[in-house]
Amino acid sequence: MAHVHPSAIVDPAAELDDSVRVGAFSLIGPHVRIGAGTEVGPHCVIEGHTTIGRDNRIFQFASLGAVPQDKKYAGEPTELVIGDRNVVREFCTFNLGTVQDAGVTRIGSDNWIMAYVHIAHDCQIGNHATMANNATLAGHVQLGDHVTVGGLTGILQRMRIGDHAMIGFASHVNKDVPPFLVVDGNPLQVRGVNLVGLRRRDFSAERQTAVREMHKLLYRQGKTLDEAIAGIEALTATHPEAAGEVAAMLGFLRSSTAGIAR
Repeated sequence: MAHVHPSAIVDPAAELDDSVRVGAFSLIGPHVRIGAGTEVGPHCVIEGHTTIGRDNRIFQFASLGAVPQDKKYAGEPTELVIGDRNVVREFCTFNLGTVQDAGVTRIGSDNWIMAYVHIAHDCQIGNHATMANNATLAGHVQLGDHVTVGGLTGILQRMRIGDHAMIGFASHVNKDVPPFLVVDGNPLQVRGVNLVGLRRRDFSAERQTAVREMHKLLYRQGKTLDEAIAGIEALTATHPEAAGEVAAMLGFLRSSTAGIAR
């Protein structure tokens, strides 16, 4: 049996691994599944069709799996899916998906999510992201891997944040943010390349150079977006060791429908 505090209420239909711990006065609904080693603190509410993986730590007063803040929602059995080894701090709110999208709000693994973070319906969060206190993601936002979102930042619905990007404190994100860049402000401005993040993730000097070249093509040479894309394509010949980074940038730029921060 899971280790459930006597004051907690866990629906008999919920599926909890025997090693799960549930703190005092928490409420867990009938369609919830929680994997091995996960710890749910006191005064948490986990409801809806919510699946939580292994070894997560959910702090007190979190609300996970509540219905989306979307007037079109009509009670459909949409989902919230959370991966493994995430830290979810106090007062976070993660909502279910909607049928207007894939029907799933998805959070990957190894994310560090600080207090009062809101992740709205249909957001797709990658792995190893850091979201500081009071970061707010509107519906359908996509965050790549190793993204950092500063405190008090708001991200408009349907925006996409590329891998290894960093968003500074109290920013207003109303455009897609390409991979590897640092942005901040209101209005949003591109400040440069997230070199600190790349070095921490053991990017070689050659790969860092290629990322810096992509930044120059996009932001420092007065090129149109099409001209910049053509220049980035040419980097595959001059920087073959960074083929993955070049492909990631090109794929992001070509698939942007909201336009990129420039």
